[in-house]
Order: sequence, then C-alpha cells, then structure tokens
Amino acid sequence: MVLSVLTPTLGYNTTCYRSHGLQLQFFITISTDIIHVCSQLAFACSAVKFLPGFVGPLPFEFETGYVGVGESEDVQLFYYFIKSERKPEDDPLLLWLTGGPGCSSFSGLVLEIGPLKFEVAEYNGSLPTLVLNPYSWTKVSNIIFVDSPVGTGFSYARNKAAEGTSDTKTVGHLHQFLLKWLKDHADFISNPIYLSGDSYSGIPIPVLAQEILNGNEHGIEPMIHLQGYILGNPKTVDSLEKNLQITYAHGMGLISDELYESLKRNCNSEYQNVDPSNEACLKDIQYFDECTSSLIYTGHILEPDCGRDYPVPTEIGRRRYLDEYPQQLVDDEPLPPLSCRYYAYHLSRFWVRDDNVQTALHIRKGSIGTWQRCNFGLPYNYDVPTSFPYHANLSSRGYRALIYSGDHDMGVPYVATQEWIRLLGYSIVDDWRPWMVEGQIAGYTRTYSNRMTFATIKGGGHTAPEYKPPECLAMLERWISGQPL
Repeated sequence: MVLSVLTPTLGYNTTCYRSHGLQLQFFITISTDIIHVCSQLAFACSAVKFLPGFVGPLPFEFETGYVGVGESEDVQLFYYFIKSERKPEDDPLLLWLTGGPGCSSFSGLVLEIGPLKFEVAEYNGSLPTLVLNPYSWTKVSNIIFVDSPVGTGFSYARNKAAEGTSDTKTVGHLHQFLLKWLKDHADFISNPIYLSGDSYSGIPIPVLAQEILNGNEHGIEPMIHLQGYILGNPKTVDSLEKNLQITYAHGMGLISDELYESLKRNCNSEYQNVDPSNEACLKDIQYFDECTSSLIYTGHILEPDCGRDYPVPTEIGRRRYLDEYPQQLVDDEPLPPLSCRYYAYHLSRFWVRDDNVQTALHIRKGSIGTWQRCNFGLPYNYDVPTSFPYHANLSSRGYRALIYSGDHDMGVPYVATQEWIRLLGYSIVDDWRPWMVEGQIAGYTRTYSNRMTFATIKGGGHTAPEYKPPECLAMLERWISGQPL
C-alpha cells in the first residue's frame, strides 16, 4: 500500500510503506525532481526539503523515517539521515547514538555534529531560528541519527509490552534497524560503516559492534561493512570512572593535596561501596562532595551550572545516569541566563514541540506524548555492567577505534578512559603528543597497536563537539582518512 500526502506549506510530504509479502518500489515525481521513497516492510521514510525556522531550502539531503524492529515490529525507531556534503557514495556511513540512555539523537544533530544549530537569541514565544553549522561531521560522512532505545525522542512502542527495554534489547533493535535501513538504502551497503556516539553510548556501541560481527559471520544479509567505532567520553567501566573522578578533581585543582592524600589513605583508593564502619573514608568523601558535587558542573568544570531542560525521576534512571547534570529543571521553571550553554537546549524543546515542525519532520501524530530531549523515565534494565570485554574482543579482531575525551569533563574523566584503554594491554605505536588545528594545540593523542586512537579535546566538555566544533571535525576527518591526528 502507498500513502502520499501533499503538504502545501512545505511543498510535499511523501511516505511509502511496503506490504507483507510484496516487494514494492515507488518513485514519485514532484515538479522535475525524483524523490526517493522507501518501500520496505514496516519501513517508512520521507525526504525533508524545508524546515520551519530555517530560511530557504536545506542545502543538504535530509530524510527522516521510522523502522519497525522487535517482536512483530512493535518498536518503531525514528531516525534522521543526512547525506555527506562531499561524496556520499564513497564517504563513510556513521550510525550516531546520543547517551542517557534516553536522550534523543536530535541532540547530536543540532547541538554537536549535525549541519544545523540554533541561533541563540532570547526566546520571545516565536519559533527559534536554525542556522548552518560550518563544522558539521556531514562535511565528510553520511550520518544516521537514531532515537534509541524505544521511548527516546520520537521512537515509540505500539503496545505496553514493547515499552520495556535494556542494554541487550537496545543492541538487538539497533542491529535489526541497521539491516533494514541498508536494505532500503542499497546505495550505502558498500560504504565503510562506523558506529558512533558519546556518553552512555559507550555501553551499547561496542556490544552492537560485536553483534554485527556475529551476524556477518552467520551470513545475515545484507553484510554490514563495519570498519570500527567512534566514542566520545564513553561510559565504559562505572567503578573506574567514579573512582578516578577524585584523581581528576585533584589534578584539576578542585581539591587540596591534603584531602587527596587523606582519601587515598583512608579509602585505599576505593571510593565506591565503602564499608559503613570506615568513618574516616566516609568523612573524606563527604568533604569531597561538599567541594564539588553541588558547586561544580561536572559536564565542563569551567562552565556555570545552569540546570537542564528536562526532569530526572527520583528512582528510575538515577542509578546509572552520569553526574554531569546535578540539578533538575522542569518545563515550568524560568529559562537560564542567555549566556548559559543550556539556553540552546531549551530552544530545541520549543522548536521540536511545534506542530509545523513535527509535520515537516513527518512525525506520526499521536505516537508519543510530549517530546523530551532526554527521557530518563524509561523502563530500562542495565544488563551490560561494562563494555570493556567487548573492546577487548574487537581489538583482537583488528577493528579501528577512535576514543576521544573532552578534557574538562569530570563525569567520565579522561584519566578513567586512559586507564581502561591501558588495561587492554596493547603496546603504544605513536606516543603521547599534541595534535594541532590551525597552528594551535587542539589536544593530545596516543595510538596503540590494536588500531585504537585516543585523543583529548583541549577545553572540551562531556559532549566535546559541542564545545570545540572545528577541532572535532578536524579530528574526525583525519582519522576517517587514515591520517595521524
């Protein structure tokens, strides 16, 4: 069956579905253009030529859609796809996940690595304005931004039973998603594929890479041309990251030498699950918290703590949610100062919730409630405690990896990321050195014999491309092309 709807205000809105048992291929001609229309089972996608708040037609190829996954395809994963602005037929294809779990990939699209960003101006009730991001990663790659897991962004479940998810279910759904997406976008089957994301994505992405390799070995088609993965400030070993926050805080001058030495001595360098009888250790940790937790924005220790644009539940989601967002800001609270980075986050909420915007993005009406940039109320089971073993296995198989860290993030501090990379046990082939952008030090890097590159982003926060766009684009372009940073 085919559904085609003309939308006078936007030019067109074409959506196509594939029926069970039928292989259908449709092309719809509007004016002189041939519009790509998806035609696979439980798969719907639409081209986007114009967006409210952006002046004129989009100067890049943009598509949104849903892919049905899971049992009876009761989970509908929403995605944004943007073709490379260079050579889409040759450039790599990135699958991008935003962390959380529960944060929409729209964050990656407009706040980090996508071709659009918000013009930060005082909100007056009108639709926020979008402008081009000159440092988009789509300059050198095709990118699929996926709202995952189910319940994130515009992704939804068709029934109550399909709402519950976990790390492993998320991985299974994403594997199905990529297989179906490639079947319907056969032009990209031979492109090099990299899994990418930041923050909590450090858990599912290595597991997904392993799942893809297993599928390829068992002859699941299409063969996914996976080359490696890219992770920014990735959650990997929770206990290590929590323990080394104290080391990081000391190195950045947030706590005194005396407190640091006392913590190491009284806690034996173990700051998680402390014995309640160890009063000296507990007292030191309390002092550490008083110096940092309520006063420092751990996502970027130099920036003010301006709150955030979504509520965090008191029970679900707190256990594994990173510490970089220590305060709660709900919709009826006042906007932060215009100078605060979080102002753009609020603009994204105002923009996405607009009816005309959702029409332009081809959102299925009534499929979700109120859109949230981050939904930490998901019924989610954290059943992958660490992704370290998956890194070890992928390293042994020779897959490439770029692991980067904004060096001013205390939530997942770079010293913890360095440590688990070191624990993989591979020799160094290019030792610690600065890497440069426009004659300035952009960070420091080291490469290992397992084809893993580690890089710091000098001055970057938890979502490094948001803070240092030119440097991060340069980093990606060099690494993707096989050049040293």
